Amino acid sequence: MTRTHAGHRSAGRAGRAASVALIAVVLPLALLVACTAAPPLPTPTPLPSSDPATDSPTPTPVPPAPPPAVLQPAGAPEPIASGLEAPWSIALLPNGGVLVSERDSGDIVEVLADGSLRVAATVPGVAAGGEGGLLGLAFLAGDGERGDQVYAYHTAASDNRVVRMPLSGAPGALALGAPEPVLTGIPRGGANHNGGRIAFGPDGLLYVTSGDAGNRDAAQDPASLSGKILRVTADGAAAPGNPFGNAVWSLGHRNPQGIAWDARGDMWAAEFGQNTFDELNRISRGGNYGWPIVEGAAGDPRFIDPVAQWSTSESSPSGLAVIGDTLFLAALRGERVWSVAPATAGGALTATPWFAGELGRIRDVTVGPDGSLWLLSNNTDGRGSPGEGDDRLYRVPLAPPG
Repeated sequence: MTRTHAGHRSAGRAGRAASVALIAVVLPLALLVACTAAPPLPTPTPLPSSDPATDSPTPTPVPPAPPPAVLQPAGAPEPIASGLEAPWSIALLPNGGVLVSERDSGDIVEVLADGSLRVAATVPGVAAGGEGGLLGLAFLAGDGERGDQVYAYHTAASDNRVVRMPLSGAPGALALGAPEPVLTGIPRGGANHNGGRIAFGPDGLLYVTSGDAGNRDAAQDPASLSGKILRVTADGAAAPGNPFGNAVWSLGHRNPQGIAWDARGDMWAAEFGQNTFDELNRISRGGNYGWPIVEGAAGDPRFIDPVAQWSTSESSPSGLAVIGDTLFLAALRGERVWSVAPATAGGALTATPWFAGELGRIRDVTVGPDGSLWLLSNNTDGRGSPGEGDDRLYRVPLAPPG
């Protein structure tokens, strides 16, 4: 696929053996509340009987909807586009447009229907370096007062920040206007731990992942924006109901780079560990996930243990998506996609690796327009072994097991 500045390189890849440790979720004990006897209430006076002919029928209880289907890959990855340079995030638009952020160039690239690429915008002020640069993308539909917007998380000279840009044009000719700052002052790492994933949740609020930026202790400080999952309005203000009265939603994170919600509305996050365990966490309001005091499952009642964990060689997780009742997790160093299911049906979680060593590093995953899995390779980021045509956007068909 064509774009004049796309670089092509070749090298081999090595697969790795996979194993996964699943962690049981420990529910807190219910608090027992002592009650004192209250004085007896007066006997109520019955109301006159209503006319049976006009009584409303007793509503029939509606059983809860069954969970969506567990899904898994049902075929080989199919390339959609090639020639991407250090791609980081996929944004699929309601009008059929496809945007991909490129970390080092600061470009937001449109993927055309024939697989070719065009630059829709170059975000000004991107200070790329190490793991920093232009990172996550998110789309927000217009509300009558403001038109459609594309949000972007990027590293600037002095901080990490979220900006938004007005979106115009039809697929094939998408354009983005000048960026407007939404959330600034997120500490940036010198070379790594910049977080960078953004997404609008089921509540319509913007969630932002931030790394500890190399300041480990800041992850435990609720007044700091480092090592957190943040929750803000579309204009960047701390969302109502946040647990600490600021933008912080959860804390004790090292470098989360994947967030997603299941059919029940529960939030999940994928997080880089240090040397031992990478994590998949179920996120709760005000939850403390332990970093830097613990890494992985510690059984420490002060912290919330992950629901699944992997060795860092098997995972190094980035993007996360929920399709049906299955979580799909992109693994960089692990060079594979992990599926974890069931997300909502209860019971033990099963984690399965897919495409290990076949595509190289995987940076992002999302649900495609037809319900398939779309994924983004990341071999040109300085840590991979790029092959000819890297990096690529792929489509993977999905189906229930069996």
